Amino acid sequence: MPQNFRRRSRPGSFNNSGNSGQRRAFHGRPAKRGPKKDYIDPSRFIKAAKPVEEVAYVSANAFADFALDGLLHRNIREKGFTAPSPIQDQAIPIALSGKDIIGIANTGTGKTVAFALPVLQRLMADPNARAIIMAPTRELAQQIEDEFRIFAKGTRLFTTLLIGGAPIGRQLRNLSYNPRIVIGTPGRIKDHIERRSLRLDRFNMVVLDEVDRMLDMGFIDDMRFILNELPADRQSLFFSATMDNKVRSLIESSSNEPVSVSVKTGETTDNVDQNVVRYGSSHEKIERLHEILANGSENKVLVFDETQRNVERLGEELLERGFQADVIHGGKSQGQRQRALKRFKTNNVTILVATDVAARGIDISDITHVINYSTPQTYEDYVHRVGRAGRAGRAGYALTFIPR
Repeated sequence: MPQNFRRRSRPGSFNNSGNSGQRRAFHGRPAKRGPKKDYIDPSRFIKAAKPVEEVAYVSANAFADFALDGLLHRNIREKGFTAPSPIQDQAIPIALSGKDIIGIANTGTGKTVAFALPVLQRLMADPNARAIIMAPTRELAQQIEDEFRIFAKGTRLFTTLLIGGAPIGRQLRNLSYNPRIVIGTPGRIKDHIERRSLRLDRFNMVVLDEVDRMLDMGFIDDMRFILNELPADRQSLFFSATMDNKVRSLIESSSNEPVSVSVKTGETTDNVDQNVVRYGSSHEKIERLHEILANGSENKVLVFDETQRNVERLGEELLERGFQADVIHGGKSQGQRQRALKRFKTNNVTILVATDVAARGIDISDITHVINYSTPQTYEDYVHRVGRAGRAGRAGYALTFIPR
């Protein structure tokens, strides 16, 4: 993986700093204190993978069977789709019938297509229809918009993306054209409602993707605010990887006799082999990371660290050591984040160092390893981190650094 595995002396690195011959700790000055972490027993970070045996799914439909406009069918064929995934096979006919849906499925199973095609079909059939789609992160909202653009080609339906880190002026201009498809994160959507640049009284379709993650990230009040701005007479599509009491309460108060579709095949961590890495000092910690990365030339690795500053420092350190690495965190502009993701997705870099918030929108199927260079705030955050690996039926690996 590194372009040059040999260690070499670098100014300000792990060599003598001129201070009585002592090595400098990697993170330098103590980081600012953040929210207090939950204590997680290290034994919870150790778990052998239990790959779910893949049972060939026999779809009841082909994409050609769905009652969609000819333009949509053309775009589906150009995309090379023939047989739908389980969530697409079961959810699309229900959504096309106009019913509300609760879709429970693992991340990376094709949920976006499961709601994009029914939404586009209704918009094409009803000139007065409008749809708003909410996602937990900028990256996921951007990915959803990209999918909509592919399937909407030639339909004269256009999207407006409302996310933080992007120019507000462009969003205001796009909203002034009264778009029929609005995609965004709850915080920025709420901002536009309060600015009165977005009115939802004419939106009769709403999609909430990854509801559980939006709740985990503290968007519950924003989500309820937005849902209350929508007409009562609407179609609501909810998609989530889990269904706990918080998720169920939100859905039950915001939908009308929804049809449940569950195609979840197991926990997101079942396909991931998990273990810990013990270290004694900051110097030993970075050296252990170097050894792990150097021994995996074919790996694609997502490394988590705690703060934006630590992510930047770790990314710089890995670059100096010859690794192909990039960084992503909330302090980056949206353009910088998108470029880093693109480089990682296309294997121009094989290591991406990230904070939790920035990584929540990463949906890249060939990540082999997740490395927790810092422990997560909660065990739920750990599950989200580890779930980035071992997708699409592949085995994944997770390592968590724990001090001795």
